[in-house]
Amino acid sequence: MTLAATENQTKSEPVLFYKAYELDPALDWVVFVHGAGGSSTIWYKQVRDFRKRCNVLLIDLRGHGQSASIRDVVRRGKYSFEDIGKEIIDVLDYLDIQSAHFVGISLGSVLIRILAEEYPSRVKTLILGGAILRLNFRSRLLVTLGNLTKYVVPYMILYKFFAWIIMPRSNHRESRRLFAREAQKLCQKEFLRWFKLTHEINPVLRFMREKEIATPSLYLMGEQDHLFLPAVQRQVARHRNSELFVIAGAGHVCNVETPDLFNSSALAFLSRHGSIAA
Repeated sequence: MTLAATENQTKSEPVLFYKAYELDPALDWVVFVHGAGGSSTIWYKQVRDFRKRCNVLLIDLRGHGQSASIRDVVRRGKYSFEDIGKEIIDVLDYLDIQSAHFVGISLGSVLIRILAEEYPSRVKTLILGGAILRLNFRSRLLVTLGNLTKYVVPYMILYKFFAWIIMPRSNHRESRRLFAREAQKLCQKEFLRWFKLTHEINPVLRFMREKEIATPSLYLMGEQDHLFLPAVQRQVARHRNSELFVIAGAGHVCNVETPDLFNSSALAFLSRHGSIAA
């Protein structure tokens, strides 16, 4: 089998930058979706293992990495989860990928869960890393603080503060540094457009908790993900199509902190639910 990598960022093609690694047309595609402030580079510890077993698609969300801000949306001054999800589907349409497995981290887990609701025929399975299902008191306080200070405090100060609250331990240092490095590629206006999505997130999270979907879902959570793990544990106990694997010694960004366990667990799940190489 041959391996091909392609890149795309031209105006006539999808608005999002992507990299596609096709191992074999007979194998399934796995699409990786990063969180707010990151980029497709945060999957660097996954690409090598996954591209040996399946076709891999990496996407930079609007305004992140090598994807520019979306001009018409900038004029309206508002981003929505639905618009962002549609841009991901546009990439699949351009590459003629009818359906795929989706892997998300942090806010990316929210985005792929919305995709499974809006485009169920396009989503084979979900792998939700560092999944966000509920904002507890501390995380709601963070959002409130951010909204009160977002126009007066430089966004990198806010971002680094949020990262430290979410990932406070010394073994989370690599994750904090990685996300801070990627967030520096944003501008203040782009950060504010994404931060405004917090106004929409509570109804979205409530819907995600209340409605079970048929899509097989694997939650990969670090045992030290103190803000978000308890809500995931409660939901998986109620939803028949969901599984949970808690990774010892990992925090919120478990794909970076414990990549071997993240990769082996995700690939084992895919091997039960899709067509990937042995």
